[in-house]
Amino acid sequence: MRGKEYYWRLTKEANAQALQLLEKAVALDPQYAEAYALLGSAYSLAWTLRWSADPQTLERALASARRAVALDDSLPAGHVILSLIYVRQQQYDKAIAESERAIILDPNNDNSYVNQAEVLNVAGRPEEALRAVEQAMRLNPRYPPLYLYELAWAYSATGRYTEAIATLQELISRNPNFMAHFHLAISYLLQWHSQQSPAGQTLAPAMEAAQQALTLNDSLPINHIVLGCVYLFQRQYDQALVEMERVVTLGPNEAGNYAALAATLSLVGRMEEALETAAQALRLKPGTPDIHLADVGTVYALAGRHEEARAFLQRYLSRFPNNLPVHLTLAAVYSELGQTAEARAEVAEVLRLNPNFSLEVARQRSAIKDPATLERYIAALRKAGLK
Repeated sequence: MRGKEYYWRLTKEANAQALQLLEKAVALDPQYAEAYALLGSAYSLAWTLRWSADPQTLERALASARRAVALDDSLPAGHVILSLIYVRQQQYDKAIAESERAIILDPNNDNSYVNQAEVLNVAGRPEEALRAVEQAMRLNPRYPPLYLYELAWAYSATGRYTEAIATLQELISRNPNFMAHFHLAISYLLQWHSQQSPAGQTLAPAMEAAQQALTLNDSLPINHIVLGCVYLFQRQYDQALVEMERVVTLGPNEAGNYAALAATLSLVGRMEEALETAAQALRLKPGTPDIHLADVGTVYALAGRHEEARAFLQRYLSRFPNNLPVHLTLAAVYSELGQTAEARAEVAEVLRLNPNFSLEVARQRSAIKDPATLERYIAALRKAGLK
């Protein structure tokens, strides 16, 4: 019980305390299935947030989860943590099956539903994730902050950035140390880039959230990616490149890190380096399937390699269909290829997500450094039917 209390504080220091207590619990009682399940959860959290430098952390999580299920297959918590570990390993069918098994075993267990929401969010099924986390909140009106995080993730992935921002603000007000600031910054960026932000809003809230994320965890690559993106849209290109290079240093084996650097290089006009870095991203495994392809597609689009760009962007949107900026890039690619009907279909998607989208505002907010490249991009979008 002491380990559980520390676990739910969701900080690096508390997680380390939780691991010590839970290891002691299973040493005292090697048949204690629930303790093994929570131990697996603590190891999984430490691995996800890079709180542990031990390369065996995820394997320890998996071993603990399997031990819990072996001791008591009817315990939902064992299947919950197994599903989370499988999703970290990108075994989505197994992850979803385990999350469903947990719910069947106890249909009134709110934690099983919020776990399923996380699995579905990572798997690119946010509409289903939204229903799952809402069910968790109905079952437990005094839900912990983690539930708000999954809710915000689902909102953001469905293009509902205003709701995502409000949810994340509530989460942070309840737990200022929760690792949600980077997601808040992303939501601000997407809201601004998609022209869904309130009139007169600047990138200042995104910058504040990104800096707070780094204050809480400077070793997490996503925090540097987000700060780099804020710098990009502020057209502070040197600072953006510094952050993206830091990302690759922190995570040299992650596809998304190279893709973020490649996109930044292409936006500042260093195309040869961008293409080399994008190729490296394609050789590596991403943390979430296809998530890196938006950046890779941007690189190829700006390099004028439209056929390749089209394939990458289409694949990304097949998994994440509510990302307005990616629909915008694909509309420009189709326009450049002379595929008018396809370009207009992408424009329709842009307008579905924001009926008031303005091409002139897009020009003002673009991160493309070279004026000639920017004008060609805007001309392609105008030809596709945007105004």
